[in-house]
Formats: sequence, structure tokens, C-alpha cells
Amino acid sequence: MKILLASSEVHPYSKSGGLADMVGALAKFLARAGHQVGLVTPLYRGILERFPEIKPFDWNLDILLGNTHMKGGVFVHEAAPNLTIYFIDHQPFYNRAGLYNENNTDYPDNAERFIFFSKAVVHLARYLPWQPELVHVHDWQAGLVPALIKDHASRDGWNTAPPSCLTIHNLAYQGVFSAAKFTLTNLPPDFFQPDGVEFYRQLNCLKAGISYADLITTVSPRYAREITTELFGCGLDGTLRRRQDSLIGVLNGVDYDEWNTASNPHLKQPFTIGSITGKAADKAELQKELGLPIAPNVPLFGTITRLAHQKGVDIELGALEEMLAANMQFVLLGTGGHEFEQGFRKLARRYPDKCVVKIGFDQGLSHRIEAGCDFYLMPSQFEPCGLNQMYSLRYGAIPIVRVTGGLDDSVTDASENEEKADGIKFTEFTVRALAKAIRKALFLYDDQELLRHYRENAMTKDFSWERTAKSYEDIYQRLLK
Repeated sequence: MKILLASSEVHPYSKSGGLADMVGALAKFLARAGHQVGLVTPLYRGILERFPEIKPFDWNLDILLGNTHMKGGVFVHEAAPNLTIYFIDHQPFYNRAGLYNENNTDYPDNAERFIFFSKAVVHLARYLPWQPELVHVHDWQAGLVPALIKDHASRDGWNTAPPSCLTIHNLAYQGVFSAAKFTLTNLPPDFFQPDGVEFYRQLNCLKAGISYADLITTVSPRYAREITTELFGCGLDGTLRRRQDSLIGVLNGVDYDEWNTASNPHLKQPFTIGSITGKAADKAELQKELGLPIAPNVPLFGTITRLAHQKGVDIELGALEEMLAANMQFVLLGTGGHEFEQGFRKLARRYPDKCVVKIGFDQGLSHRIEAGCDFYLMPSQFEPCGLNQMYSLRYGAIPIVRVTGGLDDSVTDASENEEKADGIKFTEFTVRALAKAIRKALFLYDDQELLRHYRENAMTKDFSWERTAKSYEDIYQRLLK
């Protein structure tokens, strides 16, 4: 198959979250399976400096936004056999300090930035010499692509227009802008209606994708069910129920080329399920690096997260206020809301020998936290898929998760299957429920034989991208039929 992917961020070139990891891995594994894959993403600041092998493409863009023609260019990187990355270049839009915002404030011209990007994707889909057979777009930033394809096909004689697939990574982020921004799309007025892109008299880019894509996927089976309900539908549950026959949940995979414990440049001591002693050494190394007492018999808990309500950090703060009085240690790596950053810093000051807080993002440290921790806290209010619980399983850090979205799909609690248990789940989104789950972890840690059983189940669980890519191949075949 000939597949064109589009995403506003792609690992290793740009990243703000799991979207970048998922799209980068999907492209890589589809290419390995023998498909011809193109991937379109913006050329953000610093990419050319970090990847000098990226070269200009002999291609000029002239994108119409409303009544204004905007020029742009394309750069390319032949990233692997069968895989070409196309970078959309328009410096006024993408040569900035952040991808979407600065200082937690969205860029005021995000509508212009990503309408331009969506139109560039459609331009490549139509005119690339290798003629993609289908287009797969991700989240709101590329959500207008399916509508633009259908418009080009109906009004502009694009008789070979490819079918489109939209993946929703997080329904809470929809790209909602004033109705005045609709004119920038140059779509006919009949697209701006309740069954189209209109959302309470505003332009909704994600709704555009839901309304006009030929198939819709989410990043876990449970999340596909959840978003058709009023509780999790973020105002789009009615639209999603109308498209329910075209909605499929596919659990994300893990790129074990990168996330592994046997051959990892970020870890001082490799380990596997057959040779687990390296994990104890990595725990001691992590405690030393963080300035915690090196205490092999004290359970170490970790969290790597965006500090936002969605991630449950508010109940995590409350539970840790109570539980850090017990014999345990905790490390946090993350960044986000100022009040949460301050709350965790205050916690670290209260428990200097038990709690370390690192504000920011550090890829190497994230690997060392996963490897060195005994337990991983992920108490999300909602979680479309989540990747860190899957990383934790492979690294032998037993995940403590709330029953929601992909967390429920990927972790097995003893109440579900004692023999296959690999994590601890709780249901209520409360401080009390999370604190109870942490207490269960402390009891588990005291039973080293049972802990080894959990770790064996966790570290042998398979979330490989070969499996996930096969699921997308089946979806693409359905599209092409």
C-alpha cells in the first residue's frame, strides 16, 4: 500500500506528548512491513540543526487562506527504506519556541498555522508523483484534511482522491476557533453546519475530521466506547454516535527498539526477566542521581507526566501527602500547570529524604525512572491510551492505574486474573482510592515472591508495534475496499 500520514508532531523531530511517539512508530513499522509511507509534519525551529541530513525538496507551496496567498516550501528526509518524511516549511508559522504555545498560552494564530498545514497535506496527497492510496491524519491539527479532500474531489475534479482515516488521540483537544476562521479554509458554506465543521457557531477542526473521514480510530478499544458517552464525549458524543459504525479502537504499541532494558544507552545496568539483578543496580543508581538515600529495601514510586487535571495529579498530590509518611520514596518528572508544579515542589520540601521533583522533560531520566522504580503511578482522570504504563510493564515497574481508557485495556489487576496480574487498578477518582492502591503496593512489595510473579507477567507482556501496525493494515484494507 501507498500511505500518507500527517501529524503536527513526530518523534524524534518534534514532541509534546504521546502523539509524536505513536505516529513515528506507526510510520516506521508500516515501512518495515513493506508499504510505501510518506509522513507530513511541520518544520519547527531547531529540526534542521539537529538533523542536517534533511534536504530541501524541489517543491514550492502556494496556499490560499481566505483571500491571501501564502508561500511555503517542503524539506524531505529519507528516514528509512520505504519511509520519507515531508516537512512543511513556513517560518512565520513554525519557527517558534513552542509547537502550539508558550508559557501555557496558545499561539493566537493556531487556526492559521494548522489550516495552512492541512492544506499543504492535501496538496501533497494530490500531487506527489507516487500517488498515495490513502491518507491517515492525527488529531485536530490535521482534522480538516478529510473535509478538504472531499471538497477537492467534488468541486475540483480530483477523481482519484484517496480515502481518509482520522485517529483521535485525545478528544479533549479539538481545535475550536471563531466562525470567522472558517473563511480561511475556503470550503463552501454548506460545510459549516451541525453535521459538518460547525460546533456551537464555531469552527471545530477535530469535528471536521470526525464528520468527513471515511474511518475513525482511537488509541484504545475502551476509549472508543467511552467517547460515545456524554461523560467522556467532550460535547462530540452525539457526532461520534452517528459515526459509530466507522469508529474503531486500536491499542497503541511500544517501540521496543527504544524502550527496552537489555540494550539501552540511558541505563548503566542492563536487565531482563531472566537476569533481574540489573534492576536493583539501576534503582541504586537512580537514588544516587536524585540524592535520595540508597535504600534497596524501600519501595520507590515514580511518575513521568504532564501536570494537568486529566493526568490525576491533583489526587496524586493528596494521596502522597498521606502516604509519604510510610516507608517509601517518590520521584516525579514533568511539567505543566503552575499550581501543580508548586504543589509537588512543596511536597519535596516537606519530605526531602523521600521525595524528589524534577520540573521539565528529560528523555534519558525518563528511562532511568522507569528502570529504577518499583511502582509507577498513573492515576489519570481519563486516558485515551497512555504509553508510560506500557513502558513500566516492560521495565518491571508495576503500574498503579485508574480504570479508564487504555489503562484498563493494558493492565491486569489480581481481581481480574490472579495468575496474569501485572498491576494494581482502582476505580474511583479520589484521593482515598489512590491512597488505598498505594497501600496495596506496599503490601505487595513486602511479599517479594509475589512481586517477582507480577514482574514476570509485566515484563513478558507484548505491546509490540508489529501487532499494532497489523491492526492498521487491516483498517487500511477496509478503507481501500
